[in-house]
Amino acid sequence: MPYEAPTHSVERSLRATLGARIVAGIDEVGRGAWAGPVTACAAVTGLRRPPEGLTDSKLLTVKRRTVMAEQLTGWVTDHALGHASPEEIDELGMTAALRLAAVRALEGLSVVPDAIILDGKHDYLGNPWQVRTVIKGDQSCVSVAAASVIAKVYRDARMAELGMEYAAFGFADNAGYPSPVHRAALEAWGPTPYHRLSWAYLDSLPRWRHLKKVRQIIDEADEAEQLGFDF
Repeated sequence: MPYEAPTHSVERSLRATLGARIVAGIDEVGRGAWAGPVTACAAVTGLRRPPEGLTDSKLLTVKRRTVMAEQLTGWVTDHALGHASPEEIDELGMTAALRLAAVRALEGLSVVPDAIILDGKHDYLGNPWQVRTVIKGDQSCVSVAAASVIAKVYRDARMAELGMEYAAFGFADNAGYPSPVHRAALEAWGPTPYHRLSWAYLDSLPRWRHLKKVRQIIDEADEAEQLGFDF
């Protein structure tokens, strides 16, 4: 399917309006999964021409995405990954877990960005960062698209590693997201140590619902995530 290649227009705008010389794009993966961490990547790309074919990771085949990630890690000016564990997601909720993962990614950079572009419409970072949110930023902004690909490939590889330990769950194929194989394994074996125990999938598993951890406050976005939606 044809798509418009991402540009540096938002990065240039932040440079012009805020004087931001260093702009980091952030994207995350794993938000709607039942198992595994939520992973964020912060990528600094400058204003150089990106590798041909760069776009949102979800629009690339597995093979093309893997090749693109290899290209990007040598092309970006700087990048770092941050993660929030299933335990942290259960304890904090998804919004706070996203912030934790993103902050860890930002702290992993060798430089402190002057401004940040977040994919989506919600600013889950807040102060003290200068944040610009961009809906479908992973398709329109070079730095966010780069972060999208790097984060997706890294997390998929990590979930495939976990799949060798828990083969019945199909993590190599579903990356911890809802799937028939994943649900069948949950019904038979119950959640692994890598599952999120505050998610609503446990409500439909009579043998295992007693394991569910209930937080006192769940915002609307978290409820949507627990139903398995990936934004």
